Amino acid sequence: MTTAQQPLPSGLGFATTAREAVANHDLTDKTMIVTGGYSGLGLEVVRALLEAGANVIVPARTRAKAEENLTGLRVELAALDLFAPASIDAFAAKFLASKRPLHGLINCAGIMAAPLERDPRGYESQFATNHLGHFQLTLRLWPALVEAYGARVVSVSSRGHRFSSVNFEDTMFDRRPYDKWKAYGQSKSANVLFAVALDARGSGQHVRAFAVHPGTIHTDLGRHMTEDDLVMMGATRGPDGKLATAFNTTMKTPDQGAATIAWCGVNRQLEGKGGVYCEDCDISPAVPADAPIGPGVRPWAIDPALAETLWTASETWTGVRLPG
Repeated sequence: MTTAQQPLPSGLGFATTAREAVANHDLTDKTMIVTGGYSGLGLEVVRALLEAGANVIVPARTRAKAEENLTGLRVELAALDLFAPASIDAFAAKFLASKRPLHGLINCAGIMAAPLERDPRGYESQFATNHLGHFQLTLRLWPALVEAYGARVVSVSSRGHRFSSVNFEDTMFDRRPYDKWKAYGQSKSANVLFAVALDARGSGQHVRAFAVHPGTIHTDLGRHMTEDDLVMMGATRGPDGKLATAFNTTMKTPDQGAATIAWCGVNRQLEGKGGVYCEDCDISPAVPADAPIGPGVRPWAIDPALAETLWTASETWTGVRLPG
């Protein structure tokens, strides 16, 4: 049954930290994969999961950076480049060969407002990395997720999904002029639609899926932002390189930003639920397409018909389907 897109309420909120979100959860003998787990929000999610006793695997495109950032943390590092389909298949094959169930897949890695670049298949980089790479990874790992009998897949979306729905007429900007914010927006809308379609397929096999807006946080994700972008957002960059903004009161710490991701990954309040967009450690309300900037998910990101259209297109783009 589809979960209603409305707050529980959970009793948690904006200031909840990742550690608080997983408090009183014993994850001993649980195996979790966190893409992007060696920087920013992903690193905070990894720390929280480790403190709860989980076995955490961190796929890394840049191993040296991962080793440096994860110093002192008991994690398993493995090679993975979401921009390279062969690398995704190799990572998944190695994990499946270990015969371990996968209790949680946290799809946290991503890029934002990047200049136009294409992957080896010719697909636009933000859509290829943020959606297609994780789509392929999730489907390849499916047998291990099913084996866990209660697994969760969490896709990190963004309030930026408001910038654009998925443009199925020219998804890869082959004909229309490239707009980095529309490209980012449609990749984030795709993350939510993926959770909707994946949950519809997985709920009967005890695999539930969620999408998350973590909040506004200063991380390396904003490395491609220009000064014009900052002005558009009402922000400036200080001498230390960090963002200062008129909306400082709405910015979260990285630990707070990781909270909803971790909450969706393990919290018992979501048992029996799925296919929803969450923020501030709760299910977010659905809002109209023309709603002002603020909490809530736009209708095009949770439309079941659009979710099915995206799923079918993603199978064609990647050449990957669920086993069986």
